[in-house]
Amino acid sequence: MDDTPNQLPNSLPALRAKAADAGFTLSCEDRTGSLLTVLAAGRPGGRILELGTGAGEGAAWLLGGMDGGSRLTTVELDPAVQAIAREHLGADPRVTFVSGDGGTWLEDFDGPPFDLVFADTWPGKFTHLDRALELVAPGGTYLIDDLLPQPGWPDGHKASVDRLLAELDERKDFRCVRLAWASGLLMAVRTA
Repeated sequence: MDDTPNQLPNSLPALRAKAADAGFTLSCEDRTGSLLTVLAAGRPGGRILELGTGAGEGAAWLLGGMDGGSRLTTVELDPAVQAIAREHLGADPRVTFVSGDGGTWLEDFDGPPFDLVFADTWPGKFTHLDRALELVAPGGTYLIDDLLPQPGWPDGHKASVDRLLAELDERKDFRCVRLAWASGLLMAVRTA
């Protein structure tokens, strides 16, 4: 079976070209993106959080699955990189861009929980994990990627990934599944 996505967001070619021009190489992988679209489509009127906007590819995939009543909040530390996403996706009223440190945003956020949290950066995954998981609504989904060895991983990062996976597997308030697919994913659903 070929798992190459056959429906790509219309904004993807422009986002990729601008990301390449900016030297940004950490964008969402297509298979992960296609899963994001499906997960977003499964949450009509959903509240979605993306930690790590990057150049906007993940946001484009999420928006591609969202209905008109859904809302996406996407947080990025680097305003220059996020500017690419804002340029191409900012006219969509369903998305709110936050420029700042994801960890600080997680600590300060006092709104309602999210139906889907995609943690595509360190805050919400390797730091501030408990806070990110607190923000997942009952029955909501938490998704992380880049769990298989990636180019540019810092020394000792595999041990960090192993600790993260073990911590998530031990939680009683989430049911987890590991997917050795795309860049390596873990999807967890809040049960309590």
